[in-house]
Amino acid sequence: MDKSKQYKIFSDPVHGFITIPKGIILRLIDHPYVQRLRRIRQLGLGYLVFPAAEHSRFSHAVGALELGQRVLKILKEKDTTISDAELNGTLIAILLHDVGHGPLSHTLEHSLIRDFNHEMMSLRIMEELNREFNGELDTAIEIFTDQYPKKFLHQLISSQLDIDRLDYLKRDSFFTGVSEGSVGINRILKTMRVFNGNVVIEKKGIYAIENYILSRRLMYMQVYLHKTVLGADSLLKKIIERVRLLMKNGEEPFVPSVAVRYFLVRKPSARKKIDMDTLNHYMAMDDHDIYICIKSWASESDPVLSELSERFLNRSLFKTTFLDKKEQDRTVGKIHEKTKEYLKSRGLPDDDETASFFYDRDESYSEAYKYENESIWILDKEDKAIEFSKAADTKHIIALTKPVVKPYVVHLKELNL
Repeated sequence: MDKSKQYKIFSDPVHGFITIPKGIILRLIDHPYVQRLRRIRQLGLGYLVFPAAEHSRFSHAVGALELGQRVLKILKEKDTTISDAELNGTLIAILLHDVGHGPLSHTLEHSLIRDFNHEMMSLRIMEELNREFNGELDTAIEIFTDQYPKKFLHQLISSQLDIDRLDYLKRDSFFTGVSEGSVGINRILKTMRVFNGNVVIEKKGIYAIENYILSRRLMYMQVYLHKTVLGADSLLKKIIERVRLLMKNGEEPFVPSVAVRYFLVRKPSARKKIDMDTLNHYMAMDDHDIYICIKSWASESDPVLSELSERFLNRSLFKTTFLDKKEQDRTVGKIHEKTKEYLKSRGLPDDDETASFFYDRDESYSEAYKYENESIWILDKEDKAIEFSKAADTKHIIALTKPVVKPYVVHLKELNL
């Protein structure tokens, strides 16, 4: 038998050739739910800052699958017992871990469905796929939800050092050109092992972990929470808010996407089980739905919606200014008045409600390493697991465990503050 026909090979610029075994995993990759991820950008609006950051959630899912195959092989070589069912279940869970992302990834995660995060949708999709594939995802769902007895399998999917993070840091670093995010993936994977039922790192991998944590901090500062990305995110959310207000007031802006209209009108809650109607509309929606709506709204008769949409399309984004909380309170009032003056000069409505669509306040939050709840463990020469911040030689690791919270305001860049 020609073994080459049992596999499909993908060429990936980050990990090289990726070999996908034919069977349930390849059938899942070919499923419309997973193929939809090709139409969702991994970094949401990050491409507005980093022109090459056009990579998709699909490429990330396949990249994570490749790393999952590598680490499971390494763990088996280190005498960790992993059955074929456990191996397949773990790989399926890794492949589908982000399948619940909506348009532009995190940008609109809380704007379309109330009480929601994408992990809820990922699980709901896995349950539906399990029904469709006659129970073949049973083990994957147990591992994904941390209900499977072998806890280390779940840790590969969701932990302080999971496969998801290893791929997206390397991938996002590659496509943004931010070299500080490049992580020594191979060394980390090679030094992973299972000790007392948990994933640990052999001591020779400690400096690779230090680099990994530092890379996370730098990528959050330079990419994920870049001030222009924050401004773009806020502008898009304000557009959605404006459409909802118009609908509430009985006006009917044209919404060319049936799926987007469904969520604008209903804004369902995920507090209860996500029903099939919501699931089907969610799966019918991707980045293109949002863009076709914004292009249409740029020609709407409502001057505020039109202005906001034109700004988004032409990259005339909100400006982000970082401030401490005391300054923020004082500055927001100043921004409000200056926004009204600017709107009046443009012949736009200059009432308080209208002005509120052209600025916002929020705070960015990042935490490179949460050592108190989910630790990374280093295995020393005496076969004793030590929490990473205590095992590391350098004191600055402790500093990296502290959350970084930065209040900011976004506003029209034309304002003379």
